[in-house]
This record gives sequence, C-alpha cells and structure tokens, in this order.
Amino acid sequence: MAENVWNYGQAFSHLVGTDLTGWSVEATDGHIGKVDKHSHEVGDAYVVVDTGVWIFGKEVLLPASTVARFDLENHTVHLGLTKDQVRGAPEFHTDKHLADPQYREEIAVYYRTGGWFGGGQGPV
Repeated sequence: MAENVWNYGQAFSHLVGTDLTGWSVEATDGHIGKVDKHSHEVGDAYVVVDTGVWIFGKEVLLPASTVARFDLENHTVHLGLTKDQVRGAPEFHTDKHLADPQYREEIAVYYRTGGWFGGGQGPV
C-alpha cells in the first residue's frame, strides 16, 4: 500500500493539540477558505476546509498529507494543492461522511492514485 495519506509528516508533530479551527487555508495559488474541523490522530489526520462562497459553500475533507506546512505566526495552513485541485475534490458533508469508513477509503484512493495525482502517490 502506498504512503498513508492520513498522516502528517514528522515535521508536524509539534502541532499535536493545537486547535486549527478558523485558521486560513492557502492553496499554492491563493486563499481557498478556513479550517472548519481537523484531526491530529495518527493514521487518521485530516483538515476539513469550508471554502465559503469561493466554490459555493462546499466543504472538502483533505487528508493530512495534502498539507505542505503550517504558519504558526499567521495561523495559516498551506496546502500542496492548487485551487483547481481542491475544487475537484470529492464532495464532503460532515453528517454523512466524517465517520463513514468507506467514504474515507474513497478519499484516500482519490488522493493516492485516482484523482489529480494521475496514478502517482499523494503529495509529500
């Protein structure tokens, strides 16, 4: 199995316990929204981004591996994704998908092999 998309890299271990809710989220080509929910659990870490009006109020579930870095001073999460890549992410509804293991596996497959990675592994 390819790298676990639900893990942050070791460099992010100092963030465990930090509340990211409300932090700004930046794609590689600009602002996309704010963190609505997040998890730091090993093997199950993610960020839920509320994109607001940018893509008509859509929320997206992004595995931890899509995060490139955190800016602690400016409370910003920087992704290793473009706006188009976030826009193309599978639709997410908290009540329906957050605890659904099948949906989570679909997301993992999308980011690992299917979606925008074109058969490669997910971002670093």
